[in-house]
Amino acid sequence: MTNIAHTYYPQTGRLVILGAGESGVGAAILGKDKGFEVFVSDMGEIGHGYKDILQKENIAFESGQHTDQQILNADIVVKSPGISGKAPIIQRLREQGTSVISEIEFAAQYTNAKLICITGSNGKSTTSMLTHYILHKGGINVGLAGNIGKSFAFQVAREDFDVYVLEISSFMLDDMYHFRADIAVILNITPDHLDRYDYKLENYVNSKFRMIRNQTERDYFVYCADDQETMKALSTFESKAIPLPITQEKEIDQGAYLDQENTIIIHIPNREIFTMNIEELSLQGKHNVYNNMASGLIAKVQELRNQTMKESMGSYVNIPHRLEHVAYIGGVNYINDSKATNVNSVWYALESFSTDIVLIMGGVDKGNDYEMLRDLVRQKVKAIICIGKDTSRIHDAFEDEAGVIVNSASMEDAVEIASHLAKKGDTVLLSPACASFDWFKNYEERGDKFKEAVMTL
Repeated sequence: MTNIAHTYYPQTGRLVILGAGESGVGAAILGKDKGFEVFVSDMGEIGHGYKDILQKENIAFESGQHTDQQILNADIVVKSPGISGKAPIIQRLREQGTSVISEIEFAAQYTNAKLICITGSNGKSTTSMLTHYILHKGGINVGLAGNIGKSFAFQVAREDFDVYVLEISSFMLDDMYHFRADIAVILNITPDHLDRYDYKLENYVNSKFRMIRNQTERDYFVYCADDQETMKALSTFESKAIPLPITQEKEIDQGAYLDQENTIIIHIPNREIFTMNIEELSLQGKHNVYNNMASGLIAKVQELRNQTMKESMGSYVNIPHRLEHVAYIGGVNYINDSKATNVNSVWYALESFSTDIVLIMGGVDKGNDYEMLRDLVRQKVKAIICIGKDTSRIHDAFEDEAGVIVNSASMEDAVEIASHLAKKGDTVLLSPACASFDWFKNYEERGDKFKEAVMTL
């Protein structure tokens, strides 16, 4: 059975949900359906859509505050991944011995579906959606949840899938204890969100490796053998699961690798070998080869036919805001990569395009180390246009590498400047390396504003 034992957490009593976003409202609905007395509390203003759902479901809630007496009497608390474990209310709950868990941990108790769990500093959204696409095309009754789409808890409550593909962030993993992944995927580990981890990479690595902590000998663990931090951590975190490495650097007997003819070879014992040349993939770029390898291994574990896999990997269309082609205007290629909220994502983006890039970057810096970008910026970037309130660290990092670094007053201004700097054959790339919430609500709004500005040129 995939689900966690019911004895770990109370199955009746008062369930308090902290955060009324997608995951919180989904957990509230599942809790209500399972007979809990449910109360939802959000320190911010609850969005109208979610407020309407809570009212329709007759679930009690408060907005714009956390009332101690309504929260501290909980039998169990489900917290939003966005709330830090250092928040005073969370510390008080834990001090009094109340279990504080994630929506994923809570919902996993109530399903026997197979759980395919994908994490990584970069590529997890693409790999999760590609995997879901391949499995769905293969006739599997599969749901997509976690950091993407409808909440896992809601789907467990009101829908019925045999398999779930879950995109899992480190913030979710921090509040997962007994959860078990049938297939765990760690795509890569690079410094990200270090402000939540005391600016220590080892704390972030420890969080990512919570993914494999409860796996058994019947489960599978997909990881990148070319990723330095992952390989370093493997010696510390023992895995009982069947190892399925992915690599572009050497031939391996079990897992997925790239041969000298640029063909992906996927081999799992007792399964038919799968081969596909990377030129046939719909998603191009070195990083997407890794994403396809991981998705292909998952599909092979699920015993999908090679033909189905090949058709799916050749026809999948990427998600918005991730290396999304916007337009060709005057011979200039405009690319929206607003989802690139860390340095490593920008590295992948720069690696995907040839020289003469006008790079739009900046926003809320999360403790970025720009060192790894310097060589690529020197080789490929002709100009950097900064967005966001604080651009000083970008100027400091690249003043010797980029010929031009200028600030902009808005996204419209940034695109206008880029259009003057770019010549025929160049690429204008929005790949910010930073969070978005100084100028925008989220990376989606940032990407949409970029696309709007491009289309008005």
